Amino acid sequence: MRLSGQDGARTAVVLLSGGLDSMVAAGLAREAGFTVAALTIDYNQRHAVELESASRIAAAIGVSRHIVLPLDLTLFGGSSLTSGEAVPKGGVGEAIPSTYVPARNTIFLSLALGFAEASGARDLFIGVNALDYSGYPDCRPEFVAAFQSLADLATKAGVEGDRFTIHTPLLAMTKADIAREADRLGLDAGMSWSCYDPAPGGLHCGLCDSCRLRAKGYAEADLPDPTRYADMPR
Repeated sequence: MRLSGQDGARTAVVLLSGGLDSMVAAGLAREAGFTVAALTIDYNQRHAVELESASRIAAAIGVSRHIVLPLDLTLFGGSSLTSGEAVPKGGVGEAIPSTYVPARNTIFLSLALGFAEASGARDLFIGVNALDYSGYPDCRPEFVAAFQSLADLATKAGVEGDRFTIHTPLLAMTKADIAREADRLGLDAGMSWSCYDPAPGGLHCGLCDSCRLRAKGYAEADLPDPTRYADMPR
């Protein structure tokens, strides 16, 4: 049986990091008529301020349930987001940067899938983007298609024909497109957090890949950027 909200709408599990992309994905799920159940993973990342953003966004979206799940990926390491390694600030390059967290979206989607199956939801939303991004392999269409197949093979619901749908509404959007969608949806993008290496005073650093991509998106969208930067991205 599929989980429904009070109005009878189907529930979608949305991976809500607290970033701009996940905020827009949640807003689009709500606009599509889903009741939103949000899952945030506290993986002990250095930019844990985004967890506060996720809570604010969940309240603003009006989710039916918000789970913040602790999962300490610093025990694995392998990323500048889960270790003491410096976050790169030299600009977006062609190589996969050290901010890549090994298999993060595979891990997170697996947890969202478990939450969805346990609760009766069959729709999952994730804000991955394969255009203006840092080149992470688990943001590509091929990864999403492979996980879609996995979801149906690895679950009781899928085997019994009650298939899951992985929604990636931002996959082919530019950051400018995403900024425009936030504006169109009436979402306060200032609630979201993108920076990989927060500066004192609750500021985005302005120099990491994520800050540069966010600022580029707002500039190209010709929208005012609500982000407070320690250094203006360039």
